[in-house]
Amino acid sequence: MNGMNDTGVAAGPASGRTSRTHRFRGLAGTGFVATLAAMVATTLAAALARAVGVDFEIPDGGETIPLPGFAVVTGFFSVVGVVIAAALLRWSTRPAERFVWTAVSLTAISLVPPLISGADAAATTALLGLHLVPAAVMIPTLARSLRTRTD
Repeated sequence: MNGMNDTGVAAGPASGRTSRTHRFRGLAGTGFVATLAAMVATTLAAALARAVGVDFEIPDGGETIPLPGFAVVTGFFSVVGVVIAAALLRWSTRPAERFVWTAVSLTAISLVPPLISGADAAATTALLGLHLVPAAVMIPTLARSLRTRTD
């Protein structure tokens, strides 16, 4: 009987580490899929805006933002969001709630540059929308993942 108890005790800490690793892997997988979805959605929305006549010209430099640029920037900041979610999963007692507050705050801050860029009204409106598209994909997906990982 002692052999069975010893096995149960030894398996306890290992399963705790496995559980934590599983939670982080699950969050990373969910974050990866959500990042790809956000990149595709944002790039498609930018292509649609361009198709209806929005030119994403940067007023100071006269250059136009290329479609792949939307995907790259969306991918980068989505990965930053996944890292923030992972940190909150590790160190917060309420990771989902804290993530939503943080992500919504950062999204609000991200709306400032299009407003002060000096672009025309169509480009400014499109850029504001293009900031909200990935937020609409990433925030609920990661918050839901954080809730299911901690319950």
